[in-house]
Amino acid sequence: MSRTAAGGPAVRIDDTFAEGFPMRGARIVITAATMRWARQAGTTMTGFATSVIGCKCEAAIERELPAEGTPDGRPGVSVLLFATDSASLQQRLIERIGQTVLTCPTTACFDGLPDAPDRMPVGRALRIFGDGFQASKVIAGRRYWRIPVMEGEFLVQEDFGRVRGIGGGNFLLLAESADAALDAAEAAVGAIGERTEGVILPFPGGIVRSGSKVGSRRYANMVATTNDPFAPTLRPITGTALPDGVNSVYEIVLDGLDFPAIAGAMRAGIAAAMLPGVHTITAGNYGGKLGPHHFHLRRIMAGELTP
Repeated sequence: MSRTAAGGPAVRIDDTFAEGFPMRGARIVITAATMRWARQAGTTMTGFATSVIGCKCEAAIERELPAEGTPDGRPGVSVLLFATDSASLQQRLIERIGQTVLTCPTTACFDGLPDAPDRMPVGRALRIFGDGFQASKVIAGRRYWRIPVMEGEFLVQEDFGRVRGIGGGNFLLLAESADAALDAAEAAVGAIGERTEGVILPFPGGIVRSGSKVGSRRYANMVATTNDPFAPTLRPITGTALPDGVNSVYEIVLDGLDFPAIAGAMRAGIAAAMLPGVHTITAGNYGGKLGPHHFHLRRIMAGELTP
């Protein structure tokens, strides 16, 4: 399947699929006196959260929220955070909210999945920072904790919703040059954007330069190592997967709350990435052995956004 890039030759879309795997996810709403401080808290909270391989979770700012769209009528951001299991998700939330949101000027923190029946006592765990001076109040059936701090008070919801999510959605951009690959990757990220609800791009700027394969050929203790079939400098000495003329590859990795959200984001990103200098768009999978969620590129581009 090929589509014509604007002002350039056709871009091939491989007949393959991205292989997603089950994760557990939460949405955190952070508000502050200004958008600057809400975004600062969200940025700090999601630092070092690109991959569960080394970071124990994957997280990013989902989108900005206007004051009229938040629980306390202040500007805010929503953050999505994913982990491989329920216990790990809860622990990461306690750690990150406690260390990066509670500490940030003017912030408050709320659950962004109020309808999720599976609840985690995150605020309840954080309340003890108040050293017995904390107080709680129930509003509309939800309990909130007021934790005294030097600035005044930090308000946090007692429990947060936990849902089944999907990690590992992806597509790879194979291009003639590093400049062309980066232009395409930036266009894909821009098209997906923070306006896409239910999806995040956890890597720096949404782009991955160091795609990985499972395990190692030489080092038994390594969970993942460089994806040598897609490394252009290794073409002469390894079993390359790169067509002639491809000299740079970037990967876009997506996590989301459900299949349609990821598939829709992939469709928007792939369409935007079909620029001059892009040779092929493909995806990473392990033959269906890694996870049950298969995002078939050609089906997605044909408008099939459900499993």
